[in-house]
Amino acid sequence: MTADEASLLRTAADRLEQLAARTTPGDWRAGGLLASRPEVIAHAPDGGTEHVAEARARTGAWIAALSPGLAAPLAAWLRAAADAPGPAAVEVARALLQRLP
Repeated sequence: MTADEASLLRTAADRLEQLAARTTPGDWRAGGLLASRPEVIAHAPDGGTEHVAEARARTGAWIAALSPGLAAPLAAWLRAAADAPGPAAVEVARALLQRLP
């Protein structure tokens, strides 16, 4: 890996953490009464909840950053990591599998 590639990885990680810090916190889960219009609700560790749509100013950038366009490179990384899995790749896979249908 080149120094430029390492810098790219660190910069992406830093920006993702910064974005997460200003996004609606909590464990986001789909809920609501209508399957055609589910709500996304952030569940805080203290038991409180917040509708993510009501916090749009804080969540819009997060949703856009993690749009479906990220799926292909993320899946490729997970497949590549499967040959020599490191703890970070395993943690990402576990977190995804807890949320993916």
